[in-house]
Amino acid sequence: MTFRTGEADNFKQVFNVTQNQIRNFNGCSQLRLLESGNVFFTYSVWESEIHLNAYRESELFKQTWAKTKVLFEKPAEAWTCEAMEVGKDNSNANDAK
Repeated sequence: MTFRTGEADNFKQVFNVTQNQIRNFNGCSQLRLLESGNVFFTYSVWESEIHLNAYRESELFKQTWAKTKVLFEKPAEAWTCEAMEVGKDNSNANDAK
């Protein structure tokens, strides 16, 4: 999320008020806020897509989003990603010999 100049603190205030409710939402196992100047990323981990969609359809999300989106400099982007195990495949370990 990229915020207009001067709006980052307003977003932080919204996040600080709602973060515990989001963390305690059914199915949320992790929530982090990452910042680089006026660009922010929320990183959350959900038990399933069903849990994430329930959050997205909740009043908590709708109210939080309404307060947040008016602060944007440009439209927000969202990604759903899957974790990968990197470096676990040792099938080519003998190739180095």
